[in-house]
Amino acid sequence: MLRNYKVLIVDDDKLVTWSLKRDFERDGCEVKVAKNGHSALAAYREMQPDVVLLDLRLPDIDGLQVLRSVKKEAPDSVVVMMTAYATVQTAVEAIKLGAADYIKKPFTYDELRALLRKVLEHTQLSRQVAEMRRELREKYGIRNLIGASPCMQEVYSVIQKIAQNDATTVLITGESGTGKDLVAKAIHYESKRCAHPFMAINCGSLPDTLLESELFGHERGAFTDAKTSKKGLFELADKGTVLLDEIGDASPSLQVKLLRFLEERTLRRIGGTRDIEVDVRIVAATNKPLETLVREGKFRDDLYYRLNVIPINLAPLRERPSDIPLLANHFIDCLNRECHKRVTGIAPEAMEILMRYSWPGNVRELRNVLERVMILENIEVIRPEHLPMSLRQQHRSAEPRSELLRLPPDGVPLSGVERELIQQALEKTAGNQSRAASLLHISRHALRYKMKKYQLCVK
Repeated sequence: MLRNYKVLIVDDDKLVTWSLKRDFERDGCEVKVAKNGHSALAAYREMQPDVVLLDLRLPDIDGLQVLRSVKKEAPDSVVVMMTAYATVQTAVEAIKLGAADYIKKPFTYDELRALLRKVLEHTQLSRQVAEMRRELREKYGIRNLIGASPCMQEVYSVIQKIAQNDATTVLITGESGTGKDLVAKAIHYESKRCAHPFMAINCGSLPDTLLESELFGHERGAFTDAKTSKKGLFELADKGTVLLDEIGDASPSLQVKLLRFLEERTLRRIGGTRDIEVDVRIVAATNKPLETLVREGKFRDDLYYRLNVIPINLAPLRERPSDIPLLANHFIDCLNRECHKRVTGIAPEAMEILMRYSWPGNVRELRNVLERVMILENIEVIRPEHLPMSLRQQHRSAEPRSELLRLPPDGVPLSGVERELIQQALEKTAGNQSRAASLLHISRHALRYKMKKYQLCVK
């Protein structure tokens, strides 16, 4: 276990250092001895040991001062304190300063070796966890979001501001496939909560009773199959983040329970009698217009206002075509690794087709199209003939559209043309804003903004 470890022993007792040096070298360790605090710091910088055995009392400076200096230079260093004068106070102080543990003199080498094994195993596990957290942050952090359009830059700015505040509740809206779950993960992994769990649940995927049990947990005997007690997602994610996906599908009874939880930050398991306090950030996501559901009485207005503290709207891909090349090249890089392909890029003609397509499935559909092409075709460059027929047909049907509107010799105000087209779309759909927005290939939110801009009546 200790073979090939580098050990620095800091003690002015010659018998102790001689005995420990002999035993460690028998175990195959590289050992260095320092007799005082100043030489210990120099030896540490030179050796970079895996373990430091540090006596509390030294002839020049206090062992705790040496510990402070070592931890300042190398916060991850493993230091075990040795002392014949151990008290609870000194032990607690040493642990607070970063010591991995302490051992009281006199001790046997077997006792020390057992302690070091425990300390090193714990340290190795802690480093593995830290590395996993770093990898998760790299995978799901803000750098994982792709897009340089103004609307995406605004999303990045909001995420960075949210990350500095642990208590904020966030509501993410956007069409299906725009990446709401990725934004939720970025919010979590960019915040201080990243060291704690991120958990997600779809509010429309489970029956009410099962969904309540999943969120709030239950006590033993609460219902027929409740043979043991179970913690819910809110308890399991304590100090972390919970994503309530498709919150617009939440039933009225669940909405009431969520409102109580958001107001009091306490929960009661099904069949339980005591309130449990938890600290979680709630991120809700939906592709449904919650404002409309509130007006129709299908979603509680008080819950809506509780969730909508910080709103983030993800624009559909058709409204940010400048991001399509960035996303496409990013997906090609990812799929090259996953599918063991060597696709170098997309031909300009094929990219033009991707740029003109309306992408009803948004970013998810773009990735699926590229994945299908790269799996089925053995190519280096993606060309138009490799793309699905539906994309090419829409591209061809879109080509003559520019002839439908001819610019007069004297020109015409662009705002007037836009206002007229919006008015026509509303008339053609009898005032149905969702259908009018679909005809104009914009989102309903964008349509409402333009209607207010041009003072068109909202029916």
